[in-house]
Amino acid sequence: MPAQSRKAVTRATPKPSTQFTTRNYQDILYEVQDQVAWITLNRPRVLNAFREQTLDEMIEALKSTREDPSLVCAVVTGAGDKAFSAGGDFFAMKRLNFTNACMWNDRMLGLAMTIRGLPIPVIAMVNGWCMGGGHELALWCDLAIASENAVLGQTGAKVGACPTVGATQYLPRIIGERLAREMIFCARRFTAKEAVEVGLINKCVPQKDLRKETLKWCETMKGHSALTLRMTKRSLNFESDNLYASWQHGMELLAHVWGSEEAKEGMNAFLAGRQPNFQKFRQRAKRELDGYLRGLEKNLNEPPIMRKKA
Repeated sequence: MPAQSRKAVTRATPKPSTQFTTRNYQDILYEVQDQVAWITLNRPRVLNAFREQTLDEMIEALKSTREDPSLVCAVVTGAGDKAFSAGGDFFAMKRLNFTNACMWNDRMLGLAMTIRGLPIPVIAMVNGWCMGGGHELALWCDLAIASENAVLGQTGAKVGACPTVGATQYLPRIIGERLAREMIFCARRFTAKEAVEVGLINKCVPQKDLRKETLKWCETMKGHSALTLRMTKRSLNFESDNLYASWQHGMELLAHVWGSEEAKEGMNAFLAGRQPNFQKFRQRAKRELDGYLRGLEKNLNEPPIMRKKA
């Protein structure tokens, strides 16, 4: 090829570092800038809580990163300065029951598997509240960095929902069995500084430095082998990939919770700003069991014709 032609080809080649593209969505923001894909939950009025459409859009946006091999990593975050994500939108989850549970649960599992299956690292950039399903979203990511105002927790026990799409599988491995059970059973919350100490996140930084520090990680990985990152992510996921059966089991358990009286009480109480009354369900269960035990004493567990008269 003549020197003049080679020069023209070189001049026409775009530089990946200046790349900037966007896609239009309703519930999220998506852009690619300087070889980093940014996926932002864009529902700040509800603390970036997600609904079915949000999950669909996140799956589509993250899967689209496969179309650009020059991408180094992806960052998942929330719009505004109050929340990464408060989890599932209660107005969406209140509509769930055992019949339609798979519509929600499959989306949650689909997003988790999309994040884990991408050949690039995915970073959770946490700012503010990171609760319930929002915290599970952060757990699915490869790395997590949070601002000092971040609070991470599992609230399922308080509102009648099971964190079985990641939390029950990963938390014992990340922070240990005892803390995981405390976090789930007691709905314990961790500040960002506490979360670093127990290994729940990688790093805690001042709020004003959150994006800058996240970009440092992205820049670092730009200098690393894409093939190595891809292969080592697969290897790192190998053991926990074997938890897929636990995910399926957990979703079936969750399907029985959706639409239950306790789930409705928990969500309605939260939306009304009052304490839920779960005791009434315990007391009702006690009355029912007491009646069953009395029936045993009266031989009500055999055919009427065989029962001894008192």
